[in-house]
Amino acid sequence: MKIAMRSILALLATALISPAYAAAPAGPGGVELIMLVVMMVVFYFFLIRPQQKRAKEHKNLVESLSKGDEVVTSGGILGRISKVTDDFVVVEISNNLEIKLQKGSVQATLPKGTIKSI
Repeated sequence: MKIAMRSILALLATALISPAYAAAPAGPGGVELIMLVVMMVVFYFFLIRPQQKRAKEHKNLVESLSKGDEVVTSGGILGRISKVTDDFVVVEISNNLEIKLQKGSVQATLPKGTIKSI
């Protein structure tokens, strides 16, 4: 009885699965290849290229840091640069209060006099 039930289930499964495979196109897949290329182009122009542009702008910002620049860090701290080394900057955030930061943590430079106006 168990063997008969298994064979009936196997035949039933084969009958249900076979039409799904028979309906699949057997063509070379030209449309799928075109869609893949289009998706790659879309990803390049909407994701990769803008990210590369932002990274280049940030690199130029970090390289152009100099003493006296007013900056905002990635943590939101405002301050004036008092010393610049190869990898670090010393930022004065209050009178006689300085912190040492990596150059990469500087998010943006501010126009001169911004800190005084706040």
